[in-house]
Amino acid sequence: MTHETNDNILEVKNLTIHYITEEGVVKAVNDISFSLKESETLGLAGETGAGKTTTALGLMGLIPEPPGKVIDGQIIFHGKDLLKLSKAEMRKYRGKELSMIFQDPMTALNPVLTVGDQIAEVIRLHEKLSRADADLKAAEMLEMVGIPRERMVEYPNQFSGGMKQRVIIAIALACNPSLIIADEPTTALDVTIQAQVLDLMGGLKERLNTAMIMITHDLGVLAEICDRVAIMYAGQIVEIGSLEDIYDHTMHPYTKGLFGSLPDLNSKVDRLTPIMGLMPDPTNLPKGCPFHPRCSQKMPECELVNPEDIEVSPGHLVKCLLYKNKE
Repeated sequence: MTHETNDNILEVKNLTIHYITEEGVVKAVNDISFSLKESETLGLAGETGAGKTTTALGLMGLIPEPPGKVIDGQIIFHGKDLLKLSKAEMRKYRGKELSMIFQDPMTALNPVLTVGDQIAEVIRLHEKLSRADADLKAAEMLEMVGIPRERMVEYPNQFSGGMKQRVIIAIALACNPSLIIADEPTTALDVTIQAQVLDLMGGLKERLNTAMIMITHDLGVLAEICDRVAIMYAGQIVEIGSLEDIYDHTMHPYTKGLFGSLPDLNSKVDRLTPIMGLMPDPTNLPKGCPFHPRCSQKMPECELVNPEDIEVSPGHLVKCLLYKNKE
């Protein structure tokens, strides 16, 4: 990346993660780089299978090995390469310095512990507090996400989906981490609850000065909450820039296709323009640019060359040969 400075709390460099299976090598994440500043929100967007969740699990040190394997790269977080830490050292970071909000609140909570105990457990794991003080802080965290402290003694099955997701947000924020990774945090919720949860997350993020990586396939969510956006395709970041860059100066044919397949209430079109074809099989990625089989603007060399990042304006990078001579 060309616009990195030392005020980044996170710098991901050339990260490559594969899953080695009997059916072949699944090339889930292929040489991605990005950075994140303090209290900034980066959106990671793309279709299912683009490598978004694998990226998140890689950052958290939660890639299941085997079959997963980090092939290459660095994850520099507050100046330390997380990939060089032992499992025990990584456990100290996870939950305290960086936390993750998973996409399905139904399975992310322990059904046999009260929600208060589950929040307090994280606090006691990372902070040297007595049980009573941890319970007190857990109660404050619940109230921060809009749940009365009286409900601390209740179990997850007594909460609705939206309320469970609030509990998970409380757990993720309990130790005031400097980075939160939210993996499709509203997917399992209905639309009105989605809006409430996003508002809550946006408000808490500002209040606690937390940086966030928001993983989603919903471009509307990105517009609401993100400062910068990275578009993923076949395990690569094909375009990254500010929210304005990506929404108003869209460059990559894939990003254009994503926006073209969205209904726009302001313009009258008879039909949306979906992207033809399907995401390539990650065990058998095409040569050259991975998007070329679906691209309406492809040139002969696209079948041979996988483009480098091209900086079309400061901080706005695109992997596409159409812009090769416009640097």
